[in-house]
Amino acid sequence: MEIIEGGVTAAEGFMASGCAAGIKKDGRADMAMIFSKKPCVLAGTFTTNVVKAAPVIWDRQLTKDGKKAQAIIVNSGVANACTGEKGLSYCRKTAEAASEALGISADSVLVASTGVIGAQIPIEKIVKGISGLKDTLGDGIGDGTEAAKAIMTTDTVSKEAAVSILFSDGKNATLGGCCKGSGMIHPNMCTMLCFLTTDACISKEMLQKALSEVVPDTFNMVSVDGDTSTNDTCLLLSNGLAGNRKITEENEDYAAFKEGLLAICTRLSKSMAKDGEGATALFEVRVLHAASKEDAKILARSVVSSTLTKAAISGHDANWGRILCALGYAGVSFDPDKVDLYFKSSAGSLMILYNGVATGYSEEEATEILSQDEITALVDLKMGDYDAEAWGCDLTHKYVDINADYRS
Repeated sequence: MEIIEGGVTAAEGFMASGCAAGIKKDGRADMAMIFSKKPCVLAGTFTTNVVKAAPVIWDRQLTKDGKKAQAIIVNSGVANACTGEKGLSYCRKTAEAASEALGISADSVLVASTGVIGAQIPIEKIVKGISGLKDTLGDGIGDGTEAAKAIMTTDTVSKEAAVSILFSDGKNATLGGCCKGSGMIHPNMCTMLCFLTTDACISKEMLQKALSEVVPDTFNMVSVDGDTSTNDTCLLLSNGLAGNRKITEENEDYAAFKEGLLAICTRLSKSMAKDGEGATALFEVRVLHAASKEDAKILARSVVSSTLTKAAISGHDANWGRILCALGYAGVSFDPDKVDLYFKSSAGSLMILYNGVATGYSEEEATEILSQDEITALVDLKMGDYDAEAWGCDLTHKYVDINADYRS
């Protein structure tokens, strides 16, 4: 596997575009199209929030029905959530407009929305935007970037990743993807919106299995603010144009594919956490030597989600008591008298606790380490052989500023 440049257009046969359809007040790009020249096998994961946006209902049904997918239409600015039957009918109208523009079945068109909850999407602008998106489709790296930019809301940077995979028959395949997410991020399936494409030849069952196995260790390990969105959607499309021997079982090619998918989803997860609303630093928590994988994941996510810990990271304050506290209320049994804690960054590494007791570390050195834009807390439980990572960010005044007037 090799990390390469690109996003949703990196894999053969995929095209993308972005445009400003007038949905956002400030005239920024607000619609994107992703298109495959060949119908695709489809896999997806969706929000566990009881309140589900209309596009989630639409896409989940297409995925469940085993439909072949060929296009994704995305709008930002309005979430199409809590919009009743009219909101769902607008998903159908969006799909029909894309069907007419692209000459494909409406049932092969997936839709996604992100933005303000409770408002109806301006369907006339959506339909008009589809025509413009179709005319500007391209398969270059820049075309994928334009699509990634168009799905942003409070994001400050677009988020893309791609990898190349070598299979046992000598064929190379590519995986690419983009995501958006900055606030309302505490996924229980995946990120707010994520679109993944591949030219690997793989069955629907194996495609869904790979995605369902990777999401819990990547997107589900991200927390910006503890809020799970109504619109969380992760879609993975495979058009098979790489021409490799079809993956229909768990073999070495499946393992290679899953490794590539894990690499992409990890990069996208970390980029989303680092771009959390108002954030100045990526905060990574690694729990080592836990009694079980599930214990390690629960503990890591508890620390990365702790409001007090996030505030301490913002202040470059080595307030380790908050981390130990977050471990303690996570619901996992461990011996606090055996815990070691380290802080690491580009400025160095520093042991803060040894067997549950402060080491007499230098506060100045700790502050320097915690003043970098990527910080890691390593927690060694000394209980077993299982590790896990979670990603979040610091909590700043700007987070409140952004969310206090988001609708205006």
